[in-house]
Amino acid sequence: MSGSTATFDLIVVGAGIVGASCADAASAEGMRVAIVEPGPIGGGATAAAMGHLVAMDDDPAELALASYSLGLWESFADLKEAEFSRCGTLWVARDDRELAAAAARIARLKAADRDARLLDAASLHELEPALVRGLAGGMLVEREAVVYPPRVANHLVRRAQSRGTRLFAGRRAQALYRGGVQLDDDTRLGGPVLVATGCALPDLLPMLPMRARKGHLVITDRYPGLIRHQLLELGYADSAHGDADSSVAFNVQPRPTGQILIGSSREFQANDASVSPSMVQRMLERSFAFVPRLRGLQALRIWTGFRPTTPDGRPYLGAVPGAVDQWVAAGHEGLGVTTALGSAKLMIDLIQGRRPAIDPAPYSPQRMAA
Repeated sequence: MSGSTATFDLIVVGAGIVGASCADAASAEGMRVAIVEPGPIGGGATAAAMGHLVAMDDDPAELALASYSLGLWESFADLKEAEFSRCGTLWVARDDRELAAAAARIARLKAADRDARLLDAASLHELEPALVRGLAGGMLVEREAVVYPPRVANHLVRRAQSRGTRLFAGRRAQALYRGGVQLDDDTRLGGPVLVATGCALPDLLPMLPMRARKGHLVITDRYPGLIRHQLLELGYADSAHGDADSSVAFNVQPRPTGQILIGSSREFQANDASVSPSMVQRMLERSFAFVPRLRGLQALRIWTGFRPTTPDGRPYLGAVPGAVDQWVAAGHEGLGVTTALGSAKLMIDLIQGRRPAIDPAPYSPQRMAA
């Protein structure tokens, strides 16, 4: 098909969890969809992600998008390949100051229809006996869950294909033009274009700033029952949304297999994918301080990934400034999995000229042109 042109109602560039969700949502409405993906489906940041479905409450816009999307994730609870596990999220308070702050967080979550409750120290240790003694308490969000993102992305793409979506696998979008996109084999695809390429966004849309934020994860052998909930320190948001060149935070996840996934780290000035032993050690020591028994476990694998991060921490969801029929869904930092489904619904509503279920203004790429 080299040099020829095919026309679609929507061309989605990128098949990570966000792009796959957009293609699925568009095809569900009968749109003729194309997906362009040079690498594996669900690769990149999606393949490296923890897969925690969580509502972060420190930014009202972020909370609105997460809450909307979490409701959509409920339809995946019985999907075998999603590996959906409703382990709940247990936020851990080191001291009375953090515990007092948790009460305000609970109020914000409840205002967004997310149930959460405060725990004293005794209740915390009853739920998670492996936690170190001396913690002040915590906050439990029972209905949050974890999934396996690459398999979900593959499911979404297959479902879109079953509705007629065409996958241009192994092809790279080389350039956007008015009315479509040109691929690296000179194929031209005509129609509105939605760019969902994460950290690679500036390759096609250089006017939208994006930084890659490196992270490490460690997965252990199987230790069923040692950890029961997704565990995070209540200061996690300071790491996730801070501007420090590097930071670590306690973030541990029980996988349905019995393995334990240990995070998390963030680095702005690290551009290669190699594992940093010093950063891994720093991250692990943070987790050992909360769960001392982790120190004796057998680690099986360590890997890195890159979170796409916008200057203000909010994703770009909407029309590309100054362009016609060009759209963008990228820059979700560490919440791409959580917010993928909601982002996709919002995008298709905008493309179809409908009012989305939540206010799209906070995510509009136009804010970069202001």
